[in-house]
Amino acid sequence: MERGKGKRAVQTQELDQGPAKKLRRKLKPSMAKRPTASGNVLTCGQGEVGQLGLGEDVMEKTRPAIVDGLSDVVDISAGGMHNLCLTATGKVYSFGCNDEGALGRDTSEEGSEFVAKPIDLPGPCVKISAGDSHSACLLEDGRVFAWGSFRDSHGNMGLTLEGNKRLPIEVQPPVGLSRWVDIASGSDHLVMLSTAGNIYTVGCAEQGQLGRISIRAASGESRRGKTQLLRPDIVTLRGRAVEANAIWATTYCTFYRDPQKERIYAFGLNNYCQLGISNPSENVVKPVFVPEVTSFIDAEQIAGGQHHTLVLKTDGKVYAIGRKEYGRLGLGEVSEDVKMLTLIEKLADKKVVSINCGDSASFAVTNTGEVYAWGMGSNQQLGTGNEEDEISPVLIASKQVQGKVVLKVSSGGQHSIFLVQETPTKKPEKKEAAKAGKTNGTTSTANGEASASSSTTTASSENQKAKPETKTTAGTSRKRKI
Repeated sequence: MERGKGKRAVQTQELDQGPAKKLRRKLKPSMAKRPTASGNVLTCGQGEVGQLGLGEDVMEKTRPAIVDGLSDVVDISAGGMHNLCLTATGKVYSFGCNDEGALGRDTSEEGSEFVAKPIDLPGPCVKISAGDSHSACLLEDGRVFAWGSFRDSHGNMGLTLEGNKRLPIEVQPPVGLSRWVDIASGSDHLVMLSTAGNIYTVGCAEQGQLGRISIRAASGESRRGKTQLLRPDIVTLRGRAVEANAIWATTYCTFYRDPQKERIYAFGLNNYCQLGISNPSENVVKPVFVPEVTSFIDAEQIAGGQHHTLVLKTDGKVYAIGRKEYGRLGLGEVSEDVKMLTLIEKLADKKVVSINCGDSASFAVTNTGEVYAWGMGSNQQLGTGNEEDEISPVLIASKQVQGKVVLKVSSGGQHSIFLVQETPTKKPEKKEAAKAGKTNGTTSTANGEASASSSTTTASSENQKAKPETKTTAGTSRKRKI
């Protein structure tokens, strides 16, 4: 682990030493598991740079359409303008924009970014995560590999101090840490969870999303430059390494669950109270550059966009907080931004098992495999068949998803990607069974494998609140800081 001269030693628990060893073992996070339910991959929205995976001739889709060349897919993750797909055997496929190496493979062949192709990795993968211009994966053996680039308000930061990485490189664990157990990507930062439950972050820190960089050093213009930003380091609170058994990353924020207190902590952009942390007053935004406890309780999953956050609680109910524009909160007609976590009434009679957010769009998958969408629809990323914004959750009932089990949704900057369970092949009835009047027409539609991506923050309170939001439209360049 990199340490600056004179830096105070941080108390960690990587080596499991001391009298609290027995307790810590009980609280340690478990290794992320690769989902088992597989399905077809569908996409909708804008596809000028290949993020739909439907070939060079398809530039947009108003409803989800099947992506050819993929089978037995168990997980999906949408980046800003690219996608990752994980198969049942641990292979990772990518398609979409590769201008900064986010696909992790050679795309010199014309049109190759428009179709899904595998990434060369040194072992089977269990989890994937995609940011704006970077990608990462967690292997079965606990190693993390990443590729692409982080970005800040000045432009390209590089993935490491050496610059962009167009092919996967290992994110080296600090001394004493044997492996990672979970990962999550924000727009331009990567969060990693160690076997001991310690959190490490790397990437852009301008909005506080790394949780370990001061406001002064967040720009990368301090004496140490970008060294602090582009070398993974541990998140601490009052000189002690924080402990977590779950992590989530939204566009400019990071959340984690403290296993001892069972509370949710967060750091990052909070200009619309999207962290679940109150600001001092209406016109004063409190920078959150170190972990602080939030108002969120009983959180099962957390997802978020640029200025809003969704919380799926253990009872299957979904709550929203943050900016109201474009209907992203799903609360119907609201006159003001929402500063307290509020139940989405339209989903109150559903048991939701998975949530996800694009920049200004939101999705929820129920235990029956239905998928609901709301928020900004200007780029057809909601999959409703039109460009209208939706202020309340709307059931997606197009031909490709109607009557089928949706396992997961992941939304990017101008597009969305869906994982829909393959229709089981009905076995032919045996003659003996037919004579006896027996049938075998029952198939299981349980959606136990659905999960949220983690899917995914200004150096002073004044410019945090003043930042305008970018409403990305078809044909524009990649979305950046807002």
